[in-house]
Amino acid sequence: MTHQPVPVFLYHSVSADPPSWIAPFTVRPRVFAEQLDLLTDNGLEIVPLRRLVAALRGGPPLPPRSAVLTFDDGFADFHSTVAPLLAARGLPATLYVTTGALGGPSGPPERGSLLPPAPMLTWRQVRDLDLLVEIGGHTRSHPQLDTLSRQDAREEVEGCKARLEDALGHRVDAFAYPHGYSSRSVRRLVDEAGWTSATAVRYGFSSGADEPLRIARLMVRADTARDRFLAWAHGAGGPVAPFPERTRTKAWRGYRRLLAGIDHPYPSLPTPAG
Repeated sequence: MTHQPVPVFLYHSVSADPPSWIAPFTVRPRVFAEQLDLLTDNGLEIVPLRRLVAALRGGPPLPPRSAVLTFDDGFADFHSTVAPLLAARGLPATLYVTTGALGGPSGPPERGSLLPPAPMLTWRQVRDLDLLVEIGGHTRSHPQLDTLSRQDAREEVEGCKARLEDALGHRVDAFAYPHGYSSRSVRRLVDEAGWTSATAVRYGFSSGADEPLRIARLMVRADTARDRFLAWAHGAGGPVAPFPERTRTKAWRGYRRLLAGIDHPYPSLPTPAG
């Protein structure tokens, strides 16, 4: 059962009227509710991310047909739309927030967010949501970590953790790589900072044999068809972790590093809000 596919779904905004830059990665509330019901109606057990992480680290195995729900960035609609839909169904989830994008006063000034303008959660809302879902970190400013210097990447990874733990008053363990981008050295920094798990994108299924610091996820987009989502629910339509990093992924990383090195604006990215 170690390689049983576990769909770890990645969402961003759930809104009927998102800003244009995030619209391709936004799911409408009605569709999101239908997707939640598809999962439960088809016999999947939605488990907290920490149960998957525990299984990856040698703990009890997951139920045979499990799935995990995750949300990146910290859009305001998580509080107004997503949380009530999850609560009504008793479903767990992990919310990864970009600390520099959060609104409202809370301690010292933050480094600015690289995310374009959009309604984002406030620190007060994040503290409220901490009672309902797992709060995780998504760096301070949402950079491409694998193109930064080691020191800058360390500040993003460690600073995000310290900021969240100070605001919430307890340990925060779950991390997500902005854009899904990481590298061996970035994953080492994440481990050294004390994060016990980290999610990527990878367009594939996790499993009991996945890597705790590179958990595979499936991104749900505005154009994700019902049939494709249903296939994912049944463990079909993608590779099952562990699987090697694709050659084109390595080449794309090298290209982005080259652009960063010559201070060139980044081209359009395939996952601008991962």
